[in-house]
Amino acid sequence: MSYPRKDEKQIAELTNGIIDPVLARRAGINSALLGSWDEIAGEDFADCTRPEKIAWARGGGDDGSFRPGVLTVACEGARALFLTHAQGELIQRINSFFGFAAVHQLRIVQKPVYQPVKRSRTPPPLKGEAARKLEGMMQGLEDEKIRKAIARLGTAVLGKRGR
Repeated sequence: MSYPRKDEKQIAELTNGIIDPVLARRAGINSALLGSWDEIAGEDFADCTRPEKIAWARGGGDDGSFRPGVLTVACEGARALFLTHAQGELIQRINSFFGFAAVHQLRIVQKPVYQPVKRSRTPPPLKGEAARKLEGMMQGLEDEKIRKAIARLGTAVLGKRGR
């Protein structure tokens, strides 16, 4: 494993520098909260919840002090009821993550958390001139694994041109 040199930066440092101001402006949260959400929510709610935004209270208290915000959490289906019952514990975990009383209330919104993964479909086999062209390109290949890989790639590339 190689370690970064003195003037090199890791991609995570660079992207957090770009993403954090946008998240803070749009949603009031940072990438550290999103990245640590599985540990904060715990195994019961990590797979069915996602923090969306923190609505910070405008102004301060009567004496100008900080007022905690409201965290909006997306939750899937019937698990929202269980999250409602456990919101006190979740608020404590969130505040301990921040190190201060940042959130005083959860707003639970029922909606899908994860989008289903779309499977890539295999392209239809080539016909006619395209199939002959691909066969001509693969004539010198002897290794069967490489031949199959090139055939898959060529089918996908040459098949897209006809669309």
